[in-house]
Amino acid sequence: MIGKTDASWLSEGLMHYEKRIRHYMPFELQVIPDLKNRKQLSEAEQKQAEAMLLMQALQATDELVLLDENGKQLTSRAFAGFIEKMQLQSVKRLVFVIGGPYGFGEAVRKRANHMLSLSEMTFPHQLVRLIFIEQLYRACTILRNEPYHHD
Repeated sequence: MIGKTDASWLSEGLMHYEKRIRHYMPFELQVIPDLKNRKQLSEAEQKQAEAMLLMQALQATDELVLLDENGKQLTSRAFAGFIEKMQLQSVKRLVFVIGGPYGFGEAVRKRANHMLSLSEMTFPHQLVRLIFIEQLYRACTILRNEPYHHD
C-alpha cells in the first residue's frame, strides 16, 4: 500500500488483524512511502512514480492482486475460495496492493494477475486497509470453519 496510516485507531485495527492473520498464514504488511512533492506532480506523474516503486517491491514470481474499483467483486465466502485456490496452486507470495489516490499506473495494471473490488462505494484510502485486512482474516476463519463469519 502507498503511504503510512495516519490515524492511530486505524493503526490499532491493522495491528489487531495482522496478529490474528499470522495464526493462519505468513503475513507482512508493507508500506511504500508517500511520494515527495506529490502536490507538484500531475495525476499521471503520480501514478507513474508510484508504479515504479510498486514494481521495485515485487518479485518475479509474485501473484499480484490489485484492489481496484473496477475489479471483480466477491462475497466473503468467494474471497475465501480465492485464497484457498491460491494456496492449492502453491503460490509462493500472494501480494495484494492498495494503490494511491489515483489508482494504478499502466505498468502495474499490466503486471497484475487479478483485480478485485471491495465495493462499488468509494472509501477513504486508509480505511480500505482496515476493511481489506478484516476480510482477509474473515477468509482465514471461513477456510477453517471457525464461527467468526455468519451467512
